[in-house]
Amino acid sequence: MLLSRQKPAIGGNGPAQDKEKVKQKLPKVEDLLENRDYTGAITLLEFEKHTGKATDSTDLWIAYCFFHLGQYKKCYDVYLALSQRGPPTSNLLLNLGCCCFYLGMYKEAHEYCKKADKGPLQNRLMFHISHKFSDEKAVLTYHQHLQDNFEDQLSLASIHYMRSHYQEAIDVYKRLLLENREFLALNVYVALCYYKLDYYDVSQEVLAVYLQHFPDSAIALNLKACNHFRLYNGKAAEAELRHLQEIASPSFTFAEELLKHNLVVFRSGEGALQTLPPLVDVMTEARLNLVIYYLKQDDILEAYNLIKDIDPSTPQEYILKGVVNASLGQEQGSREHLKIAQQYFQLVGGSASECDTIPGRQCMASCFFLLKQFDDVLIYLNSVKSYFYNDDCFNFNYAQAKAASGNFKEAEEVFLLINSEKIRNDYVYSSWLARCYIMNKKPRLAWELYLKMDTSGESFSILQLIANDCYKMGQFYYAAKAFDVLDRIDGNPEYWEGKRGACVGIFQMILAGHEPRETLREVIMLLRSTSNPQVEYILRTMKKWGKEHQLNLQ
Repeated sequence: MLLSRQKPAIGGNGPAQDKEKVKQKLPKVEDLLENRDYTGAITLLEFEKHTGKATDSTDLWIAYCFFHLGQYKKCYDVYLALSQRGPPTSNLLLNLGCCCFYLGMYKEAHEYCKKADKGPLQNRLMFHISHKFSDEKAVLTYHQHLQDNFEDQLSLASIHYMRSHYQEAIDVYKRLLLENREFLALNVYVALCYYKLDYYDVSQEVLAVYLQHFPDSAIALNLKACNHFRLYNGKAAEAELRHLQEIASPSFTFAEELLKHNLVVFRSGEGALQTLPPLVDVMTEARLNLVIYYLKQDDILEAYNLIKDIDPSTPQEYILKGVVNASLGQEQGSREHLKIAQQYFQLVGGSASECDTIPGRQCMASCFFLLKQFDDVLIYLNSVKSYFYNDDCFNFNYAQAKAASGNFKEAEEVFLLINSEKIRNDYVYSSWLARCYIMNKKPRLAWELYLKMDTSGESFSILQLIANDCYKMGQFYYAAKAFDVLDRIDGNPEYWEGKRGACVGIFQMILAGHEPRETLREVIMLLRSTSNPQVEYILRTMKKWGKEHQLNLQ
Protein backbone atom coordinates (compact mmCIF):
# COMPACT_ATOMS: atom_id res chain seq x y z
CA MET A 1 0.00 0.00 0.00
CA LEU A 2 1.65 3.25 -1.19
CA LEU A 3 0.64 5.65 1.59
CA SER A 4 2.36 8.61 -0.01
CA ARG A 5 -0.12 8.45 -2.90
CA GLN A 6 -3.00 9.00 -0.47
CA LYS A 7 -1.64 12.00 1.46
CA PRO A 8 -3.38 15.33 0.68
CA ALA A 9 -1.24 18.17 -0.65
CA ILE A 10 -0.02 20.53 2.07
CA GLY A 11 -1.23 24.08 1.47
CA GLY A 12 -3.80 25.35 -0.97
CA ASN A 13 -1.37 26.14 -3.82
CA GLY A 14 0.51 22.78 -3.75
CA PRO A 15 0.36 21.79 -7.43
CA ALA A 16 1.40 25.24 -8.59
CA GLN A 17 4.30 25.23 -6.16
CA ASP A 18 5.38 21.76 -7.36
CA LYS A 19 5.40 22.96 -10.98
CA GLU A 20 7.51 25.94 -9.97
CA LYS A 21 9.98 23.61 -8.19
CA VAL A 22 10.23 21.35 -11.27
CA LYS A 23 10.83 24.39 -13.41
CA GLN A 24 13.55 25.57 -11.08
CA LYS A 25 15.19 22.15 -10.89
CA LEU A 26 15.40 21.55 -14.64
CA PRO A 27 19.09 21.61 -15.57
CA LYS A 28 20.49 23.50 -18.49
CA VAL A 29 21.73 21.66 -21.59
CA GLU A 30 25.06 23.45 -21.27
CA ASP A 31 25.56 22.14 -17.73
CA LEU A 32 24.78 18.57 -18.79
CA LEU A 33 27.25 18.81 -21.66
CA GLU A 34 29.87 20.26 -19.33
CA ASN A 35 29.44 17.18 -17.10
CA ARG A 36 29.52 14.88 -20.15
CA ASP A 37 26.00 13.68 -19.28
CA TYR A 38 25.00 13.22 -22.92
CA THR A 39 22.11 10.90 -22.08
CA GLY A 40 20.66 13.55 -19.76
CA ALA A 41 21.18 16.21 -22.42
CA ILE A 42 19.32 14.13 -25.02
CA THR A 43 16.44 13.59 -22.58
CA LEU A 44 16.16 17.34 -21.93
CA LEU A 45 16.41 18.23 -25.62
CA GLU A 46 13.74 15.66 -26.54
CA PHE A 47 11.54 17.09 -23.76
CA GLU A 48 11.96 20.57 -25.23
CA LYS A 49 10.93 19.23 -28.65
CA HIS A 50 7.77 17.64 -27.25
CA THR A 51 6.82 20.79 -25.33
CA GLY A 52 7.26 23.01 -28.38
CA LYS A 53 10.37 24.76 -27.08
CA ALA A 54 12.73 23.42 -29.73
CA THR A 55 15.00 25.75 -31.64
CA ASP A 56 16.71 25.40 -35.01
CA SER A 57 19.75 23.90 -33.27
CA THR A 58 17.92 21.34 -31.08
CA ASP A 59 18.31 18.44 -33.54
CA LEU A 60 21.95 19.37 -34.12
CA TRP A 61 22.60 19.18 -30.37
CA ILE A 62 20.80 15.83 -30.17
CA ALA A 63 23.01 14.51 -32.97
CA TYR A 64 26.06 15.93 -31.16
CA CYS A 65 25.12 14.02 -28.00
CA PHE A 66 24.52 10.76 -29.87
CA PHE A 67 27.93 11.12 -31.51
CA HIS A 68 29.68 11.61 -28.17
CA LEU A 69 27.86 8.60 -26.74
CA GLY A 70 29.29 6.50 -29.56
CA GLN A 71 25.79 5.92 -30.98
CA TYR A 72 26.85 6.82 -34.50
CA LYS A 73 23.88 5.18 -36.24
CA LYS A 74 21.38 7.30 -34.29
CA CYS A 75 23.52 10.37 -34.93
CA TYR A 76 23.61 9.54 -38.64
CA ASP A 77 19.79 9.15 -38.73
CA VAL A 78 19.32 12.61 -37.19
CA TYR A 79 21.71 14.24 -39.67
CA LEU A 80 20.11 12.33 -42.57
CA ALA A 81 16.65 13.59 -41.57
CA LEU A 82 18.02 17.15 -41.43
CA SER A 83 19.61 16.77 -44.87
CA GLN A 84 16.24 15.80 -46.36
CA ARG A 85 14.55 19.00 -45.26
CA GLY A 86 16.41 20.99 -47.85
CA PRO A 87 19.76 21.28 -49.64
CA PRO A 88 22.34 20.05 -47.08
CA THR A 89 25.05 22.45 -46.03
CA SER A 90 28.73 21.55 -46.36
CA ASN A 91 28.97 21.11 -42.57
CA LEU A 92 26.03 18.71 -42.57
CA LEU A 93 27.62 16.64 -45.35
CA LEU A 94 30.87 16.46 -43.38
CA ASN A 95 28.98 15.43 -40.24
CA LEU A 96 27.28 12.65 -42.23
CA GLY A 97 30.71 11.65 -43.54
CA CYS A 98 32.12 11.50 -39.98
CA CYS A 99 29.25 9.25 -38.87
CA CYS A 100 29.77 6.91 -41.82
CA PHE A 101 33.50 6.81 -41.08
CA TYR A 102 32.89 5.75 -37.47
CA LEU A 103 30.35 3.18 -38.67
CA GLY A 104 33.00 1.65 -40.95
CA MET A 105 31.09 2.82 -44.07
CA TYR A 106 34.17 4.28 -45.72
CA LYS A 107 32.81 4.42 -49.25
CA GLU A 108 29.74 6.36 -48.11
CA ALA A 109 31.97 8.63 -46.00
CA HIS A 110 34.08 9.30 -49.08
CA GLU A 111 30.99 10.21 -51.14
CA TYR A 112 29.70 12.71 -48.58
CA CYS A 113 33.18 14.16 -48.16
CA LYS A 114 33.62 14.74 -51.91
CA LYS A 115 30.35 16.73 -52.02
CA ALA A 116 31.43 19.02 -49.17
CA ASP A 117 33.45 22.19 -49.57
CA LYS A 118 37.20 21.90 -49.21
CA GLY A 119 38.49 22.94 -45.83
CA PRO A 120 40.42 21.72 -42.76
CA LEU A 121 37.80 19.19 -41.58
CA GLN A 122 37.21 17.91 -45.11
CA ASN A 123 40.98 17.44 -45.56
CA ARG A 124 41.33 15.61 -42.23
CA LEU A 125 38.44 13.28 -43.01
CA MET A 126 39.82 12.50 -46.49
CA PHE A 127 43.23 11.91 -44.87
CA HIS A 128 41.75 9.22 -42.61
CA ILE A 129 39.57 7.70 -45.35
CA SER A 130 42.62 7.41 -47.64
CA HIS A 131 44.45 5.57 -44.87
CA LYS A 132 41.53 3.14 -44.52
CA PHE A 133 41.60 2.57 -48.29
CA SER A 134 45.42 2.03 -48.10
CA ASP A 135 45.74 4.69 -50.82
CA GLU A 136 49.28 5.87 -50.10
CA LYS A 137 49.28 8.49 -52.85
CA ALA A 138 46.12 10.10 -51.47
CA VAL A 139 47.45 9.88 -47.90
CA LEU A 140 50.53 11.87 -48.93
CA THR A 141 48.39 14.40 -50.82
CA TYR A 142 46.14 15.17 -47.84
CA HIS A 143 49.11 15.02 -45.49
CA GLN A 144 50.70 17.89 -47.39
CA HIS A 145 47.61 20.03 -46.76
CA LEU A 146 47.70 19.52 -42.98
CA GLN A 147 48.50 22.71 -41.09
CA ASP A 148 50.33 23.33 -37.84
CA ASN A 149 47.13 23.70 -35.85
CA PHE A 150 45.79 21.59 -33.01
CA GLU A 151 43.15 19.57 -34.92
CA ASP A 152 45.39 18.77 -37.90
CA GLN A 153 48.27 17.69 -35.67
CA LEU A 154 45.92 15.43 -33.72
CA SER A 155 44.93 13.75 -37.00
CA LEU A 156 48.58 13.31 -37.92
CA ALA A 157 49.32 11.72 -34.54
CA SER A 158 46.31 9.44 -34.99
CA ILE A 159 47.61 8.15 -38.33
CA HIS A 160 51.05 7.60 -36.78
CA TYR A 161 49.35 5.56 -34.04
CA MET A 162 47.32 3.45 -36.49
CA ARG A 163 50.49 2.71 -38.46
CA SER A 164 52.22 1.52 -35.27
CA HIS A 165 54.56 4.54 -35.31
CA TYR A 166 53.98 5.05 -31.60
CA GLN A 167 57.08 7.10 -30.82
CA GLU A 168 56.25 9.57 -33.60
CA ALA A 169 52.72 9.88 -32.21
CA ILE A 170 54.10 10.49 -28.69
CA ASP A 171 56.35 13.27 -30.04
CA VAL A 172 53.34 15.06 -31.58
CA TYR A 173 51.17 14.65 -28.47
CA LYS A 174 53.90 15.88 -26.12
CA ARG A 175 54.50 18.97 -28.25
CA LEU A 176 50.77 19.71 -28.22
CA LEU A 177 50.72 19.21 -24.44
CA LEU A 178 53.51 21.74 -23.96
CA GLU A 179 51.48 24.29 -25.91
CA ASN A 180 48.10 23.34 -24.37
CA ARG A 181 48.58 22.05 -20.83
CA GLU A 182 44.88 22.40 -20.10
CA PHE A 183 44.04 19.74 -22.75
CA LEU A 184 44.34 16.88 -20.28
CA ALA A 185 42.90 14.24 -22.64
CA LEU A 186 46.20 14.30 -24.53
CA ASN A 187 47.65 12.38 -21.57
CA VAL A 188 45.31 9.49 -22.41
CA TYR A 189 46.65 9.37 -25.98
CA VAL A 190 50.26 9.44 -24.74
CA ALA A 191 49.46 6.68 -22.21
CA LEU A 192 47.87 4.59 -24.97
CA CYS A 193 51.05 4.88 -27.07
CA TYR A 194 53.19 3.81 -24.13
CA TYR A 195 50.84 0.86 -23.62
CA LYS A 196 51.40 -0.17 -27.23
CA LEU A 197 55.15 0.09 -26.68
CA ASP A 198 54.81 -2.31 -23.68
CA TYR A 199 55.79 0.43 -21.18
CA TYR A 200 52.84 -0.34 -18.92
CA ASP A 201 54.26 1.38 -15.80
CA VAL A 202 54.93 4.57 -17.74
CA SER A 203 51.46 4.37 -19.26
CA GLN A 204 49.95 4.19 -15.75
CA GLU A 205 51.88 7.25 -14.58
CA VAL A 206 50.78 9.38 -17.53
CA LEU A 207 47.20 8.15 -17.28
CA ALA A 208 46.99 9.08 -13.59
CA VAL A 209 47.25 12.78 -14.54
CA TYR A 210 43.96 12.56 -16.45
CA LEU A 211 42.19 10.28 -13.95
CA GLN A 212 42.84 12.76 -11.13
CA HIS A 213 40.51 15.18 -12.91
CA PHE A 214 38.11 12.70 -14.54
CA PRO A 215 37.94 9.53 -12.39
CA ASP A 216 34.84 8.25 -14.21
CA SER A 217 36.28 8.29 -17.74
CA ALA A 218 35.44 5.00 -19.48
CA ILE A 219 38.35 5.22 -21.93
CA ALA A 220 40.91 6.07 -19.24
CA LEU A 221 39.66 3.41 -16.80
CA ASN A 222 39.59 0.85 -19.60
CA LEU A 223 43.23 1.64 -20.43
CA LYS A 224 44.11 1.41 -16.73
CA ALA A 225 42.44 -2.02 -16.66
CA CYS A 226 44.47 -3.11 -19.71
CA ASN A 227 47.68 -1.99 -17.99
CA HIS A 228 46.70 -4.00 -14.90
CA PHE A 229 46.04 -7.00 -17.14
CA ARG A 230 49.56 -6.77 -18.56
CA LEU A 231 51.25 -5.99 -15.26
CA TYR A 232 49.27 -8.37 -13.02
CA ASN A 233 46.39 -10.58 -14.20
CA GLY A 234 42.83 -10.69 -15.49
CA LYS A 235 41.25 -10.40 -12.03
CA ALA A 236 43.08 -7.16 -11.28
CA ALA A 237 42.01 -5.78 -14.67
CA GLU A 238 38.38 -6.82 -14.17
CA ALA A 239 38.29 -5.05 -10.80
CA GLU A 240 39.01 -1.74 -12.56
CA LEU A 241 36.13 -2.22 -14.99
CA ARG A 242 33.83 -3.25 -12.15
CA HIS A 243 34.59 0.09 -10.52
CA LEU A 244 33.45 1.85 -13.70
CA GLN A 245 30.17 -0.08 -13.70
CA GLU A 246 29.58 0.71 -10.02
CA ILE A 247 29.95 4.47 -10.40
CA ALA A 248 27.43 4.36 -13.29
CA SER A 249 29.45 6.80 -15.36
CA PRO A 250 27.58 8.49 -18.21
CA SER A 251 30.59 7.65 -20.36
CA PHE A 252 30.06 3.94 -19.72
CA THR A 253 27.51 3.57 -22.53
CA PHE A 254 29.95 5.22 -24.93
CA ALA A 255 32.47 2.40 -24.45
CA GLU A 256 30.08 -0.40 -23.55
CA GLU A 257 31.01 -2.66 -26.47
CA LEU A 258 34.73 -2.06 -25.91
CA LEU A 259 34.38 -2.97 -22.24
CA LYS A 260 32.43 -6.14 -23.04
CA HIS A 261 35.17 -7.10 -25.49
CA ASN A 262 37.92 -6.52 -22.94
CA LEU A 263 36.12 -8.49 -20.25
CA VAL A 264 36.24 -11.51 -22.56
CA VAL A 265 40.02 -11.07 -22.82
CA PHE A 266 40.45 -10.57 -19.06
CA ARG A 267 38.43 -13.75 -18.43
CA SER A 268 40.62 -15.84 -20.77
CA GLY A 269 37.96 -16.13 -23.48
CA GLU A 270 34.90 -16.73 -21.31
CA GLY A 271 31.82 -15.63 -23.27
CA ALA A 272 33.83 -15.14 -26.46
CA LEU A 273 31.26 -16.70 -28.80
CA GLN A 274 28.48 -14.49 -27.38
CA THR A 275 30.39 -11.20 -27.38
CA LEU A 276 33.01 -11.19 -30.13
CA PRO A 277 31.24 -12.27 -33.38
CA PRO A 278 28.99 -9.14 -33.57
CA LEU A 279 32.08 -6.96 -33.07
CA VAL A 280 34.28 -8.64 -35.70
CA ASP A 281 33.61 -6.00 -38.37
CA VAL A 282 33.54 -3.13 -35.86
CA MET A 283 36.75 -3.66 -33.87
CA THR A 284 39.89 -5.14 -35.41
CA GLU A 285 40.87 -6.53 -32.01
CA ALA A 286 37.58 -8.48 -31.80
CA ARG A 287 38.44 -10.51 -34.90
CA LEU A 288 41.98 -11.14 -33.68
CA ASN A 289 40.82 -12.18 -30.21
CA LEU A 290 38.20 -14.49 -31.70
CA VAL A 291 40.98 -16.10 -33.75
CA ILE A 292 43.00 -16.53 -30.53
CA TYR A 293 39.95 -18.09 -28.85
CA TYR A 294 39.57 -20.64 -31.67
CA LEU A 295 43.29 -21.44 -31.47
CA LYS A 296 43.00 -22.13 -27.74
CA GLN A 297 40.03 -24.39 -28.45
CA ASP A 298 42.12 -26.27 -31.07
CA ASP A 299 39.62 -25.21 -33.77
CA ILE A 300 42.42 -24.37 -36.18
CA LEU A 301 40.29 -24.40 -39.34
CA GLU A 302 37.79 -21.90 -37.89
CA ALA A 303 40.67 -19.64 -36.85
CA TYR A 304 42.16 -19.88 -40.34
CA ASN A 305 38.85 -19.07 -42.06
CA LEU A 306 38.47 -15.99 -39.88
CA ILE A 307 41.95 -14.60 -40.57
CA LYS A 308 42.81 -15.84 -44.07
CA ASP A 309 41.41 -12.75 -45.85
CA ILE A 310 43.06 -10.24 -43.52
CA ASP A 311 45.92 -8.39 -45.17
CA PRO A 312 48.21 -7.91 -42.13
CA SER A 313 49.41 -4.39 -41.43
CA THR A 314 50.50 -4.53 -37.78
CA PRO A 315 53.05 -6.80 -36.05
CA GLN A 316 50.21 -8.43 -34.07
CA GLU A 317 48.35 -9.34 -37.26
CA TYR A 318 51.50 -10.76 -38.88
CA ILE A 319 52.26 -12.80 -35.74
CA LEU A 320 48.73 -14.17 -35.48
CA LYS A 321 48.62 -15.12 -39.17
CA GLY A 322 51.97 -16.83 -38.67
CA VAL A 323 50.71 -18.80 -35.67
CA VAL A 324 47.52 -19.87 -37.47
CA ASN A 325 49.42 -20.99 -40.58
CA ALA A 326 52.00 -22.83 -38.45
CA SER A 327 49.24 -24.63 -36.52
CA LEU A 328 47.37 -25.56 -39.69
CA GLY A 329 50.58 -26.65 -41.41
CA GLN A 330 51.51 -28.94 -38.52
CA GLU A 331 47.98 -30.33 -38.24
CA GLN A 332 47.62 -31.06 -41.97
CA GLY A 333 51.27 -31.71 -42.75
CA SER A 334 51.20 -28.79 -45.20
CA ARG A 335 54.63 -27.46 -46.15
CA GLU A 336 53.00 -24.51 -47.88
CA HIS A 337 51.35 -23.24 -44.69
CA LEU A 338 54.54 -23.82 -42.70
CA LYS A 339 56.52 -21.80 -45.25
CA ILE A 340 54.00 -18.93 -45.07
CA ALA A 341 54.23 -19.00 -41.27
CA GLN A 342 58.01 -18.96 -41.36
CA GLN A 343 57.97 -15.93 -43.71
CA TYR A 344 55.54 -14.00 -41.49
CA PHE A 345 57.67 -14.68 -38.41
CA GLN A 346 60.80 -13.61 -40.25
CA LEU A 347 59.15 -10.36 -41.42
CA VAL A 348 58.29 -9.36 -37.86
CA GLY A 349 61.47 -10.60 -36.20
CA GLY A 350 63.67 -8.99 -38.84
CA SER A 351 61.91 -5.60 -38.89
CA ALA A 352 63.72 -2.60 -37.44
CA SER A 353 60.82 -1.72 -35.13
CA GLU A 354 60.37 -5.23 -33.68
CA CYS A 355 63.78 -6.92 -33.78
CA ASP A 356 64.64 -5.89 -30.21
CA THR A 357 61.21 -6.44 -28.70
CA ILE A 358 60.15 -9.60 -26.88
CA PRO A 359 57.54 -10.56 -29.54
CA GLY A 360 60.13 -9.86 -32.26
CA ARG A 361 62.63 -12.24 -30.71
CA GLN A 362 59.95 -14.86 -30.21
CA CYS A 363 59.12 -14.53 -33.90
CA MET A 364 62.73 -15.15 -34.94
CA ALA A 365 62.82 -18.16 -32.61
CA SER A 366 59.64 -19.48 -34.25
CA CYS A 367 61.09 -18.88 -37.72
CA PHE A 368 64.22 -20.90 -36.90
CA PHE A 369 62.11 -23.54 -35.14
CA LEU A 370 60.20 -24.17 -38.37
CA LEU A 371 63.52 -24.27 -40.22
CA LYS A 372 64.77 -26.79 -37.60
CA GLN A 373 67.79 -24.62 -36.79
CA PHE A 374 67.56 -25.20 -33.05
CA ASP A 375 70.86 -23.62 -32.02
CA ASP A 376 69.56 -20.35 -33.49
CA VAL A 377 66.21 -20.90 -31.75
CA LEU A 378 68.00 -21.05 -28.40
CA ILE A 379 69.91 -17.81 -29.04
CA TYR A 380 66.61 -15.91 -29.22
CA LEU A 381 64.74 -17.84 -26.53
CA ASN A 382 67.63 -17.51 -24.07
CA SER A 383 67.46 -13.72 -24.48
CA VAL A 384 63.82 -13.57 -23.27
CA LYS A 385 63.45 -16.62 -21.01
CA SER A 386 63.55 -14.52 -17.80
CA TYR A 387 60.18 -13.04 -18.82
CA PHE A 388 58.54 -16.46 -19.24
CA TYR A 389 59.74 -18.58 -16.34
CA ASN A 390 56.25 -19.85 -15.48
CA ASP A 391 54.83 -19.77 -19.01
CA ASP A 392 53.98 -23.36 -20.02
CA CYS A 393 53.84 -22.67 -23.76
CA PHE A 394 57.23 -20.95 -23.73
CA ASN A 395 58.77 -23.73 -21.65
CA PHE A 396 57.34 -26.37 -23.99
CA ASN A 397 59.03 -24.79 -27.02
CA TYR A 398 62.20 -24.01 -25.05
CA ALA A 399 62.52 -27.60 -23.82
CA GLN A 400 61.99 -29.00 -27.31
CA ALA A 401 64.72 -26.74 -28.69
CA LYS A 402 67.07 -27.78 -25.87
CA ALA A 403 66.40 -31.47 -26.54
CA ALA A 404 66.69 -31.11 -30.32
CA SER A 405 70.10 -29.47 -29.88
CA GLY A 406 71.25 -32.36 -27.63
CA ASN A 407 71.04 -30.65 -24.22
CA PHE A 408 68.82 -33.34 -22.67
CA LYS A 409 69.64 -32.57 -19.04
CA GLU A 410 68.33 -28.99 -19.15
CA ALA A 411 65.52 -30.05 -21.49
CA GLU A 412 64.26 -32.55 -18.90
CA GLU A 413 64.31 -29.87 -16.18
CA VAL A 414 62.28 -27.46 -18.31
CA PHE A 415 59.79 -30.14 -19.40
CA LEU A 416 59.12 -30.91 -15.74
CA LEU A 417 58.34 -27.23 -15.03
CA ILE A 418 55.24 -27.48 -17.22
CA ASN A 419 51.97 -27.73 -15.29
CA SER A 420 49.42 -27.61 -18.10
CA GLU A 421 47.53 -30.91 -18.26
CA LYS A 422 46.78 -30.30 -21.93
CA ILE A 423 50.49 -30.08 -22.78
CA ARG A 424 51.48 -32.94 -20.47
CA ASN A 425 48.97 -35.20 -22.22
CA ASP A 426 50.29 -34.23 -25.64
CA TYR A 427 52.19 -36.92 -27.56
CA VAL A 428 54.99 -34.48 -28.44
CA TYR A 429 55.55 -33.75 -24.74
CA SER A 430 55.51 -37.45 -23.77
CA SER A 431 57.83 -38.52 -26.57
CA TRP A 432 60.40 -35.78 -25.92
CA LEU A 433 60.33 -36.34 -22.15
CA ALA A 434 60.77 -40.10 -22.66
CA ARG A 435 63.76 -39.42 -24.89
CA CYS A 436 65.25 -37.04 -22.31
CA TYR A 437 64.87 -39.67 -19.60
CA ILE A 438 66.64 -42.25 -21.74
CA MET A 439 69.44 -39.90 -22.77
CA ASN A 440 69.88 -38.88 -19.12
CA LYS A 441 70.20 -42.59 -18.13
CA LYS A 442 66.78 -42.80 -16.50
CA PRO A 443 65.12 -45.45 -18.66
CA ARG A 444 62.89 -46.63 -15.80
CA LEU A 445 61.12 -43.21 -15.78
CA ALA A 446 60.55 -43.47 -19.53
CA TRP A 447 59.05 -46.94 -19.04
CA GLU A 448 56.77 -45.65 -16.28
CA LEU A 449 55.68 -42.82 -18.57
CA TYR A 450 54.58 -45.43 -21.12
CA LEU A 451 52.76 -47.51 -18.48
CA LYS A 452 50.62 -44.52 -17.50
CA MET A 453 49.41 -44.04 -21.07
CA ASP A 454 46.18 -45.46 -22.42
CA THR A 455 46.51 -48.04 -25.19
CA SER A 456 46.55 -46.12 -28.47
CA GLY A 457 48.60 -45.40 -31.55
CA GLU A 458 50.53 -42.81 -29.52
CA SER A 459 51.43 -45.29 -26.78
CA PHE A 460 52.63 -47.71 -29.49
CA SER A 461 54.88 -44.95 -30.90
CA ILE A 462 56.27 -44.20 -27.44
CA LEU A 463 57.00 -47.92 -27.04
CA GLN A 464 58.94 -47.92 -30.30
CA LEU A 465 60.88 -44.85 -29.19
CA ILE A 466 61.78 -46.47 -25.84
CA ALA A 467 62.80 -49.72 -27.52
CA ASN A 468 65.07 -48.10 -30.11
CA ASP A 469 66.55 -45.30 -27.97
CA CYS A 470 67.26 -47.61 -25.03
CA TYR A 471 68.95 -50.07 -27.40
CA LYS A 472 71.12 -47.27 -28.86
CA MET A 473 72.08 -46.09 -25.37
CA GLY A 474 72.95 -49.63 -24.21
CA GLN A 475 70.02 -49.69 -21.76
CA PHE A 476 69.18 -53.24 -22.81
CA TYR A 477 66.89 -54.21 -19.95
CA TYR A 478 64.17 -51.66 -20.87
CA ALA A 479 64.87 -52.09 -24.56
CA ALA A 480 64.12 -55.82 -24.13
CA LYS A 481 60.89 -55.09 -22.21
CA ALA A 482 59.72 -52.65 -24.90
CA PHE A 483 60.63 -54.95 -27.79
CA ASP A 484 58.86 -57.82 -25.99
CA VAL A 485 55.58 -55.86 -25.88
CA LEU A 486 56.00 -54.77 -29.51
CA ASP A 487 56.69 -58.36 -30.56
CA ARG A 488 53.54 -59.62 -28.88
CA ILE A 489 51.39 -56.81 -30.32
CA ASP A 490 52.66 -56.81 -33.89
CA GLY A 491 54.77 -59.90 -34.57
CA ASN A 492 57.05 -57.97 -36.93
CA PRO A 493 60.36 -59.92 -37.36
CA GLU A 494 62.26 -56.70 -36.63
CA TYR A 495 60.82 -56.58 -33.13
CA TRP A 496 62.04 -60.12 -32.43
CA GLU A 497 65.49 -59.18 -33.69
CA GLY A 498 65.51 -56.15 -31.41
CA LYS A 499 64.34 -58.22 -28.47
CA ARG A 500 66.94 -60.90 -29.17
CA GLY A 501 69.74 -58.32 -29.40
CA ALA A 502 68.59 -56.58 -26.20
CA CYS A 503 68.44 -59.89 -24.28
CA VAL A 504 71.89 -60.85 -25.45
CA GLY A 505 73.07 -57.34 -24.53
CA ILE A 506 71.75 -57.75 -20.97
CA PHE A 507 73.51 -61.14 -20.74
CA GLN A 508 76.78 -59.51 -21.79
CA MET A 509 76.33 -56.79 -19.15
CA ILE A 510 75.67 -59.46 -16.51
CA LEU A 511 78.86 -61.23 -17.57
CA ALA A 512 80.74 -57.91 -17.30
CA GLY A 513 79.29 -57.25 -13.86
CA HIS A 514 77.30 -54.18 -14.94
CA GLU A 515 73.91 -55.76 -14.25
CA PRO A 516 72.75 -57.86 -11.25
CA ARG A 517 72.90 -61.63 -11.94
CA GLU A 518 69.28 -61.96 -10.78
CA THR A 519 68.19 -60.03 -13.90
CA LEU A 520 68.97 -63.16 -15.93
CA ARG A 521 65.79 -64.79 -14.57
CA GLU A 522 63.63 -62.01 -16.15
CA VAL A 523 65.54 -62.24 -19.41
CA ILE A 524 64.82 -65.98 -19.64
CA MET A 525 61.12 -65.32 -18.98
CA LEU A 526 61.03 -62.73 -21.77
CA LEU A 527 62.65 -65.15 -24.20
CA ARG A 528 60.28 -67.99 -23.28
CA SER A 529 57.32 -65.84 -24.40
CA THR A 530 58.63 -66.07 -27.99
CA SER A 531 58.13 -69.07 -30.28
CA ASN A 532 61.09 -68.32 -32.55
CA PRO A 533 63.36 -71.39 -33.00
CA GLN A 534 66.45 -69.32 -32.16
CA VAL A 535 65.20 -68.98 -28.57
CA GLU A 536 66.26 -72.51 -27.52
CA TYR A 537 69.91 -72.01 -28.43
CA ILE A 538 70.07 -68.66 -26.55
CA LEU A 539 68.25 -70.13 -23.52
CA ARG A 540 70.57 -73.12 -23.42
CA THR A 541 73.63 -70.87 -23.28
CA MET A 542 72.14 -68.68 -20.55
CA LYS A 543 70.95 -71.60 -18.43
CA LYS A 544 74.35 -73.26 -18.67
CA TRP A 545 76.06 -70.09 -17.38
CA GLY A 546 73.46 -69.72 -14.64
CA LYS A 547 73.97 -73.32 -13.51
CA GLU A 548 77.74 -72.86 -13.43
CA HIS A 549 77.26 -69.81 -11.18
CA GLN A 550 74.62 -71.53 -9.04
CA LEU A 551 71.75 -69.17 -9.96
CA ASN A 552 68.12 -70.14 -9.33
CA LEU A 553 66.54 -69.53 -12.75
CA GLN A 554 63.15 -71.08 -11.99
